[in-house]
Amino acid sequence: MTLIINKYDYKEIKKKSVDGRRLYACPDGNAVASVTTILDATKDKTHLIAWRKRVGEVKAKEVVTEASGVGTRMHKYLEDYVESGNWVEPGSNPYAKQAHSMAKQIKDHVMNDVEIWGSEVQLYHPKIYAGTTDLVGTYKGNPSIMDFKQTNKPKKEEWVEDYYLQLTAYALAHNELYGTNINEGHVFMCSRDLQYQQFDLWPDDFAQWESKWWDRVYEYYDKYA
Repeated sequence: MTLIINKYDYKEIKKKSVDGRRLYACPDGNAVASVTTILDATKDKTHLIAWRKRVGEVKAKEVVTEASGVGTRMHKYLEDYVESGNWVEPGSNPYAKQAHSMAKQIKDHVMNDVEIWGSEVQLYHPKIYAGTTDLVGTYKGNPSIMDFKQTNKPKKEEWVEDYYLQLTAYALAHNELYGTNINEGHVFMCSRDLQYQQFDLWPDDFAQWESKWWDRVYEYYDKYA
């Protein structure tokens, strides 16, 4: 049985690609950039470029492709669990087994603390941006935006600024569309060696992240408008 409580009537938003940028064709008739497109186009890539140069393009592509595959599988296990209430076992594929173990870490750490209003929820801020968050609901009783993340190795908090900005962007869009006042978000993360991490966006910090998010939005549209 599904774990989702249908508190809001979430709508599907179609996606399209224009000049390599992911856009959402919103119900209001506007095609807007995704949250991840805005963040990718405006972030400092100095360390990423240095890493690719250090390990070489072939190795870098291999690492990114493998991480993406494991992350997609991990998300799928969690999404299926949320939508069906059934926890399925992986097949024999080693990447599937890895992803399943990572997903189980997240499930065991957080699922008893969440009420789920929607899974893979597509949201948009009219005429500005759109995106998809893994969960909307409550965490320990507080309305929250929630995302699942995988990582090759545990991350330091100073490395995950864009995660906080993602949570903020989705919260603002949800508030705009549904009249809510969500000002909290959580990233549930597991590394390849099965270390669980959690990054929390608390209400006291929401205003500063909101300001940073709009700065990135303005920077993006200065470049691409």
